[in-house]
Amino acid sequence: IKKPPKKIEAPRRKIVDENSIIPDFGAQAEQIISTAIEEFSRSAPSTSDDTVASTAYALKLSELETTLDAPLQVLYLRQLALLREQALSSYRSASKASESSDYEAMLAADAQFLRGAESSTRKSSAWTYDSERSHLQNVMNEFAQTTKKLTETRIQSSQQQSTAMQFLQHQQQMIQQLQMQLYGQSSPWNVGVAYRIPDTNFNLQGSYQQGRANFQLSCVPDEYAPMLGPNGFTNGVGPGNLGLSLNLSI
Repeated sequence: IKKPPKKIEAPRRKIVDENSIIPDFGAQAEQIISTAIEEFSRSAPSTSDDTVASTAYALKLSELETTLDAPLQVLYLRQLALLREQALSSYRSASKASESSDYEAMLAADAQFLRGAESSTRKSSAWTYDSERSHLQNVMNEFAQTTKKLTETRIQSSQQQSTAMQFLQHQQQMIQQLQMQLYGQSSPWNVGVAYRIPDTNFNLQGSYQQGRANFQLSCVPDEYAPMLGPNGFTNGVGPGNLGLSLNLSI
């Protein structure tokens, strides 16, 4: 019982402290227990002719295996948790990086976990990985359902936006048709003119848009007159102090 714990310490440091997976942990655990049982068998006295001694020998042999199996099984369960997280990470990466279905990604992740779990299981023991495998499958199913719901929500939102745009375009076409019926064929030109009568606050504005003309006379003080000099804007750019603005909509 005193010798095997020294051999158990190495895999314990790797699995627990370093969070690393030992590929052949099952074989190593089997070797540790088999070696201890063989040493015990060689040092034990012969029990071939003594029924009581044979019973005691079998009991001690079972106690020895149980004593060594307990810490190794704790490491086994810890390694199963690492294998589960590794398979789950592979599933998430595969489902995001490729166009394959979630079902194919689930099969690949489950097969990856199964290979690691089988190599980690001690063959002559009662160790089992069914619970961890079931938990992995449940987590992948929940993740797939959540991803499916998000995809359906995005598709539905896109369809709603497309329907809204089609409705707005239809409404705009109806408005244009009504304008054509009321005002005739609209002109593509939009023209605007503004003129301030010199030395006055009167401002004349005219516009022509979509076949309709508009004229406006307003009395607005020129707030920028002090900034233009004593004669106002008499020496402006271009002939007649004419300002032009061109807007093109394509």
